Amino acid sequence: MSTSRSTPPRTPSAAQGARARARQEVTAAIKDEARRQLAVDGAAKLSLRAVARELGMVSSALYRYFPSRDDLLTALIIDAYDALGEAAEHADVGFVRTSSATERWSAVCGAVRDWALTYPHEYALIYGSPVPGYTAPDSTVRAAARVGQLLIGIVRDAHQGGGVTPPPLSDAVRAEAERMAADLAPDLPPEVVAALVASWAQLFGLVGFELFGQFNRVVEDRSAFFAHTVSRLARDVGLTA
Repeated sequence: MSTSRSTPPRTPSAAQGARARARQEVTAAIKDEARRQLAVDGAAKLSLRAVARELGMVSSALYRYFPSRDDLLTALIIDAYDALGEAAEHADVGFVRTSSATERWSAVCGAVRDWALTYPHEYALIYGSPVPGYTAPDSTVRAAARVGQLLIGIVRDAHQGGGVTPPPLSDAVRAEAERMAADLAPDLPPEVVAALVASWAQLFGLVGFELFGQFNRVVEDRSAFFAHTVSRLARDVGLTA
């Protein structure tokens, strides 16, 4: 008498795991196609229907992953902020134990620039022109703060070791500096926190000017100019060599 071997039934956990992996793969494919469209048409023209068409999906199927264009934009924005934050944090790891605060500062700022030049369209998504009709939700805040928190951490470590000289601060902005310090870094002097916020803005302005063409016919050796400027920003926040 012949016997046949049957395949053991899949356990619920195995089936759930397979579905989760399939969903992750489709989600990744949707994001990849959306990033491609960002590079071609910009964020303002991102369309769920166009993404679905390029992937060979019906729109109703894509809506199960991202109910609206804004949901997809939010996912792309969080991914971009996280990727930038990871690049900056990775750059700091090699310096944190063996180098000075100014070297750590320069390494992190350099990683921000390198990432932006490598992924210009993703940088433009998070630091370029606002997307008409889109308002970023609170869920983007944590990822957006990673680079700023890293710079604060570098200055905090230096301050704890006596390597920070608080810069001068005008009486006109002291109350605002104290408020920012209470919100962002209560363990740092208000003078330092005010300078940190200004330097954070100048860092991304510097990168944006290079990336979006404002330095054309103005700055030729941009790497040298960038290195010089971030060193000055380190001095502005009170870091001593």
